[in-house]
Amino acid sequence: MIRLYKLSNDAPMEVAAGKLAKEDMIHNWIEKHPELVGLELLIIGREVVTPYNTEIDLLGIDEDGNLVIVELKRDRTPREIIAQVFDYASWVKTLSTRDIHDKAFKYLKKDLSLAFRERFQTALPETLNENHTMVIVASKFDAASQRIVRYLSETYGIAINTAFFTVFEDDGKTLFATDLLLDQTEVVERSEAKAKAPWSGLWYVNVGEGPHRSWEDMQRYKFIGAGGGEKYSGPLSRLQPGNPIVAYQSGKGYVGYGKVTSPSIIARDFQTENGPLLEQPLAQPGMARNGEDLSRAEYVVGVNWIKTVPMAQAKWSGDLFANQNIVCKLRDPKTIEFLRNEFGVSLD
Repeated sequence: MIRLYKLSNDAPMEVAAGKLAKEDMIHNWIEKHPELVGLELLIIGREVVTPYNTEIDLLGIDEDGNLVIVELKRDRTPREIIAQVFDYASWVKTLSTRDIHDKAFKYLKKDLSLAFRERFQTALPETLNENHTMVIVASKFDAASQRIVRYLSETYGIAINTAFFTVFEDDGKTLFATDLLLDQTEVVERSEAKAKAPWSGLWYVNVGEGPHRSWEDMQRYKFIGAGGGEKYSGPLSRLQPGNPIVAYQSGKGYVGYGKVTSPSIIARDFQTENGPLLEQPLAQPGMARNGEDLSRAEYVVGVNWIKTVPMAQAKWSGDLFANQNIVCKLRDPKTIEFLRNEFGVSLD
């Protein structure tokens, strides 16, 4: 149960629970902003009609080209809704790449390839729907049903999750909080592990060079970073000392290989060999300016770089693994072999 508090005279005061004027409001919000419930998606359909005279509330596609069923619980019992999403999944898995393009065009009124690039800043994969995920959105989900969802995901690798939303009322204002039962990245990875190559132990990390970070600084001061909100900095917490990582810059290629030396920490507290990171002569001083608001600050992970190359010499071949995840497990055998040859990656 999510509780919300506000400070009043330096003391916490609980904000009263509320409710939405219309249940369709949450449907509309998620359609426009799926990130509200922790989902990085391009919505490609609403009330999608199946051959069985049923309708999927929302159908989305993630950055790997896999479909995501988003279904609101409404007045159905938790067990009814779990059965319903499994029924939808049995149909969604049959959709071909052509089917998906057609359905997306009908909803988006534009080509899926164009909409996908606008949403994820990367090209649409040639093959779609190699995997699919189910997400149930509910204001309440009883403990037994939560155990069922957790059991299906954690024991059998079925890609199912639950997103919760809670509404609060405070001084005439409606407040809205969300949470996921399980880490969505881990849900997807467990499901993919059943059909894909075993995890190599190697982590893929996006460099994200831009106004708040520089690859030159990362090499010189031995770190890799992300920030601008929990969505970006949060994934760094998956990296632990000793983990081997490869660094990738979108649109360029792979630029580094190393091993993690220290867990995620706010950039202003990170110590280099010469003292605090933000007191060093940074090639990108924007990192220091991004440290005042803790919710959007830059976070870094210490790395002992074994081999790096400048951005201009990034290593790439047309069919290697790449996506927009800040951090993810690298499984693709061809990419790992490429990295062995180019960077001396060793996973013994």
